[in-house]
Amino acid sequence: MAERILYTYYRSSASYRTRIALNLKGLEYQPRFIHLRKGDQFGADYVKLNPQQQVPTLIDEGLVLIQSPAIIEYLEEAYPTKPLLPRDLAGRARVRAIAAAIGCDVHPINNLRVLQYLRKQLKQEQPAVDDWVRHWVRLGFTAIETLLSESDATGTYCHGDAPTLADAYLAPQVYNAERFNYPVAEHPTLKRVYDNAMKLDAFKRAYPDHQPDAE
Repeated sequence: MAERILYTYYRSSASYRTRIALNLKGLEYQPRFIHLRKGDQFGADYVKLNPQQQVPTLIDEGLVLIQSPAIIEYLEEAYPTKPLLPRDLAGRARVRAIAAAIGCDVHPINNLRVLQYLRKQLKQEQPAVDDWVRHWVRLGFTAIETLLSESDATGTYCHGDAPTLADAYLAPQVYNAERFNYPVAEHPTLKRVYDNAMKLDAFKRAYPDHQPDAE
């Protein structure tokens, strides 16, 4: 069997959610560490793998995959046991919507390169950058709290009583929110499902501070 390799950075939300997905599916991988703050992503060899100069990149059976949503959907289709999506059409749409609320609307404008641009090019001081992060987290989490608290589909986790794609997206964003001293407890249903997910070994092993490249 060909080696499965994940190019990752411990604090990258996209890498974190991909590690969770791999763990939930019971798929072993060899990590390769790309230090984003040191600029490893701009190295010529890595750019050949990932022209976007981002993480994660997954190599599975010789196939090079980029972009965490595409990687996780690939894993769902290539390894359908231990599914990350519900069986019913409406459930799959709901789980994807919760994931997209984070992956499309919160995470992209709060990731490292955006914050670096705010600091370096726009000359914003750290308190202003922190306020930026918390503003977008609040908008996203407020909406997700409503989606979770007002739906009978919410169970132990974001959807039902088994972790799904939605939980894999939620956990990294909560981690980032707490790094910026955002009061996650203001969203009790969101906090409850997050706490439940973090009891699982798949989430614990993927946690940024537990990675070999953690600082």
